[in-house]
Amino acid sequence: MITIKEKRDSEIDKAFRVYVQKIERKRKLRLAKRDLTYADFFNNRMLIVHSIRDGIPYSLFKHIKEITPFTEKDWATFLNLSTKSLQRYKNEENHLFKSVHSEKIIELAEVTNLGKEVFDSFDQFYLWLNTPVFALGNMKPIELLKDSYGKEMVVNELNRIDQGIFV
Repeated sequence: MITIKEKRDSEIDKAFRVYVQKIERKRKLRLAKRDLTYADFFNNRMLIVHSIRDGIPYSLFKHIKEITPFTEKDWATFLNLSTKSLQRYKNEENHLFKSVHSEKIIELAEVTNLGKEVFDSFDQFYLWLNTPVFALGNMKPIELLKDSYGKEMVVNELNRIDQGIFV
């Protein structure tokens, strides 16, 4: 019997494979293995660069959004968009996010993927994101995700937690 989580993971893996195949056809390049998974995507920096430049389609963003602990309001804040704009994009059949938004979507997906590995559940990860952390200047990690430097601080802290290094 397939769990909801396994089904969701399978759906996002498939969505990423379809998206990558479109990029490969457009650029006439071979960027990834055929059995690419969501987690594999973050290890292929050249693929990430092409994805940012080509733009993330809303259909892929929808899958990413479903497996992250962020609310619609969180996403709007991170992307510096209004929730109305996100709703409008949802209704546009082939909406592609601009490069600046695509990069942020990928950054947040990467943080979420790491958080999933470090914590037992998304609930625990979201609780950690919304709790002031001493090693991060008593700021909530979610507040730091608004810019790239803050995101790197959060990723570094997640890696320290994963390694059992507590400051």
